[in-house]
Amino acid sequence: MEKFQLQLLFKIIGLGSASGLLYTNNSVLAIGDNSTYLYKYQMDSKELKKYPLLENASETIAKNIKPDFEAITQFENTIYILGSGSTENRTKMVQINATTKEKIAEIDLSNLYTSMQGFGEINSEDFNIEGIIYNGKEWFFFNRGNGKKSKNIIFTVSGTNLVDDFSILSNFYKLPKIKGVEASFTDAVLVDDKIYFLATAEDTTSTYDDGEVLGSIIGSIDLESMKIKTTKKISDSAKLEGLTVFEKSDKEITFLICEDNDTEVQESNIYKIILKR
Repeated sequence: MEKFQLQLLFKIIGLGSASGLLYTNNSVLAIGDNSTYLYKYQMDSKELKKYPLLENASETIAKNIKPDFEAITQFENTIYILGSGSTENRTKMVQINATTKEKIAEIDLSNLYTSMQGFGEINSEDFNIEGIIYNGKEWFFFNRGNGKKSKNIIFTVSGTNLVDDFSILSNFYKLPKIKGVEASFTDAVLVDDKIYFLATAEDTTSTYDDGEVLGSIIGSIDLESMKIKTTKKISDSAKLEGLTVFEKSDKEITFLICEDNDTEVQESNIYKIILKR
């Protein structure tokens, strides 16, 4: 990660508070943490479509009742979208057919999230899932350490399902500080044998209330050892929350990144960054 630059690639008008991204077939699939739609932005035509995740879907939901969809991942032809678990009404996981964008299932992850808190020795005030990876065998849940105890955790979950037959492992991380505030996980994606992650430093000790954004970093973790390999600050002011692979070669990986503007403005910045492997 030597010479690179975060570049604004385009804006998606009609999507606010972007919190997660997937790239596929020249289109970007995105979620927003105050919306109950899955958005599809076709990059060549600039057409934006939206698909409901819940009944009575809405693009702007009050903070105290929103499902807080913060994490998105895809395995084979299924897309998984998860609530953060930071309050009792934020525990849903929605499964979507990647081809038709039709809803397959809706699952309550309350039991899993409660088990994670017990296993990770954290209380509900420090629990905030912001990233998810699924490789067909294991799930990786990224807890954002923006609570009082600053616990950045990756929970590795395996088993036959996420409701009542699973096992949990956990790894705790100390991330770099920006202006005296430790960065905390905001998203992640798996590329071969490495996890690439985003983290943001936000001047708050609450998983619920926003604070001043002090900057964001990108880093990598070795999948076998689960140890951090690299970190680099890529913004002094943006709250970067969504990460997906755009292109890759033997020498470089190009990522797309979205920004959560934490406002009601229905507009989201999508950035591009190129990293050396």
